[in-house]
Amino acid sequence: AGMSAMFEGYEREYCELSTAIARKAGLVASLSGDARKAKLGDAKADVVEAEALVRRMDLEARSLPQEKKAPLLQKLRQYKADLSKLKGDIKKASQLAAGGDAARAELGLGSDDWGGSSVAQRERLQTTTNRINKTGDRIKQSKTTLLETEEIGVSILQDLHSQRETLVHARDTLHGVDDNIGKSRKILGQMARRVVQNKIIMAGIIMLLIGSICLIVYFKFTKATSHRKLLLL
Repeated sequence: AGMSAMFEGYEREYCELSTAIARKAGLVASLSGDARKAKLGDAKADVVEAEALVRRMDLEARSLPQEKKAPLLQKLRQYKADLSKLKGDIKKASQLAAGGDAARAELGLGSDDWGGSSVAQRERLQTTTNRINKTGDRIKQSKTTLLETEEIGVSILQDLHSQRETLVHARDTLHGVDDNIGKSRKILGQMARRVVQNKIIMAGIIMLLIGSICLIVYFKFTKATSHRKLLLL
């Protein structure tokens, strides 16, 4: 049998997201300043979403029968390894965007460029920092929401499993009732046949009794008639 349709949907979303994360991580090195930080923020948000998809696939796979579960869990191990590599790439790119002389060298800025920073540059830096902080807050909120959704999903799966067991038990009980009804029908049929047989036997006995009585009366009448004839003679 094929894998779960829900798992396949999560898998497609993850593959698309994984490709997007890898592409963004590769672009970070060619960007600088606000553009690089914005691209890093997008990539980190995608990583959080990818982690959520992996958790959903894990939940869906574990809710399936054993013969379907094993190959899906094998796929999940590959996706988790892929996600760990992507997170490592994002971390390296984030380190390049951090402050310090080494990061400024990666960004292509010399000491003179940095030393000549104006008030406007500081304001832009502050704006970028605020934007990154807001993005981080949104990511935290999204992560909290995803964790709550995950807990709800686990609870729903447990309820469904319990309901499934109840339905299976009810089905088995109904099968047992059907078997008992079938046996009862057979017993009632046998009893009905025996009643009919008993009625036939009783009717036969009654007919035999009536016949016997008739014969006795006949013989008595015949004997009495013969006796009268003898007396007359």
